[in-house]
Amino acid sequence: MPKFVMLTTLTDEGRKTLKGNPERLHEVNKEVEAMGAKVLAQYALLGQYDFLNVLEAPSNEAISRIALSLGARGTVQPLTLAAIDIDEFVKNLK
Repeated sequence: MPKFVMLTTLTDEGRKTLKGNPERLHEVNKEVEAMGAKVLAQYALLGQYDFLNVLEAPSNEAISRIALSLGARGTVQPLTLAAIDIDEFVKNLK
C-alpha cells in the first residue's frame, strides 16, 4: 500500500484544543484510520512543523480526502507528500 508523509502545523485553535486535551492526538489517529489510512509513525517536531506522520493509504485520492478533512476542521494545516520506498525508487530508475 502507498505510503505518505504528512507534515502538520497547528492553528491557534489546534493549539488550544491540544493544550486542553493532549489525548486528542490519539483520537485523531483513530479517526484517520476510520477514514481508510493507517498511522505507521508519528512524531512531534520542533521547528516549522508541529507533527510528522507516516501514513499508509490505498491511493492518492484517499489521502487527499483525509488531508482535506483534517484541514477543514481548522485545527491543523497539513502538507502531504507521497513517499517511495528507496528500493522501489532505485528499481524504477533502472
